[in-house]
Amino acid sequence: MTGAPVDRPRDLLVSGHVIVDRFLSVSSFPDADRTVPVLSGRAELGGTATNIVRAASRLGVATGLVARVGDGFPDEYVATLRRAGVDVRGLERVGGQPTPTCYIIEERSGAQRTLIDQGVMGASRRTFAPPGWLNEYSWLHLTTADPAFQLSLQRAARAQGLKVAADPAQEIHYRWDRPSFRQLLRGSEILFGNRSEIARALEFVGARRVEGLLEHVPLVVRTEGRDGATAFSRAGTVHVRAARHARVRTLVGAGDAFRGGFYAAWFAGQPLSSCLTAGARSSARWIEGRR
Repeated sequence: MTGAPVDRPRDLLVSGHVIVDRFLSVSSFPDADRTVPVLSGRAELGGTATNIVRAASRLGVATGLVARVGDGFPDEYVATLRRAGVDVRGLERVGGQPTPTCYIIEERSGAQRTLIDQGVMGASRRTFAPPGWLNEYSWLHLTTADPAFQLSLQRAARAQGLKVAADPAQEIHYRWDRPSFRQLLRGSEILFGNRSEIARALEFVGARRVEGLLEHVPLVVRTEGRDGATAFSRAGTVHVRAARHARVRTLVGAGDAFRGGFYAAWFAGQPLSSCLTAGARSSARWIEGRR
């Protein structure tokens, strides 16, 4: 597998969530039927698709987005994406609908609990018209979004010669089912996931070991937190250690940042071990707050 075909001007199109992340800091999580005070709060531009393209574009990858936002999504966030060089032609603002919002409660210890209001991203589109500029890209990365829409976009992309990476993230546990996920795999070149997500993928295909997924997709990239990351391919297995970080600002989006770094090395034609190392370094920078 190789990176971007030389005859296409852009590298990576990411379809998924563009979200307003609202962080709430507490000393400890409340017990049932109890209340704790909020120590501080902040709002940031977030979402799986956002984080991936920001991390990748910072490292020189030509990126674009396919996502929907609703009322209340700040114009300044769109400007932030444009300044980062992200193609926002596929970012659709839907009037009269709530914008996707993530509520992230953080303990002082670093533990987190997350709630998501899908907003306009929760409803399935009844019709799908692929963008006319789809063939400007060489790869499509499918992350969190309505499975029916993602599968439609996957079919359109493959018809125009794009390669596809599957990355349903946490939504593999509650939005995807066995038939839809197996269809996603059949049309993909890479599957990304953490340990929990890859375990769920194994359940969907009826396999016990990660190598069993290779009957359905050529490459599986599993992120493993402090243990690093492992790539499983039909040529063998490659593992790298996690990169050290000097401080922890946030763990939210660290896995997405890994993907951005991975792609930067991927499109540069680096070997798989170097792609994993680049992903680990990108994740460490993100955790430190260096975006």
